[in-house]
Amino acid sequence: MNPVTPTAVGILITGVNSALLAVLAAVWLRNYREFGSTLLLGLLGFSAVLLIENLVSIAFFFSSMRTLYAMDPLVGQVVLGMRVLELLAVSLLTYATLK
Repeated sequence: MNPVTPTAVGILITGVNSALLAVLAAVWLRNYREFGSTLLLGLLGFSAVLLIENLVSIAFFFSSMRTLYAMDPLVGQVVLGMRVLELLAVSLLTYATLK
């Protein structure tokens, strides 16, 4: 049985981040259509850029980055730590938005 690697956990967390960002984008788009606030438009742009970044990172997890993580385990741990911090930030933002 293979142990759980930082890369596998990173992929999982990035997927959760992407799902939360999609929820945020949907809520902010609905609110923008209703209120027309430029703040909501900015939040929508923010979520779109972060969502694209997460989807690109998933692609890198499955391709060339896997080799980099295998060469230096510290890289995988640092990326995992950054993904966890992003998950915390996006989770707090999602919680506040849905309240």
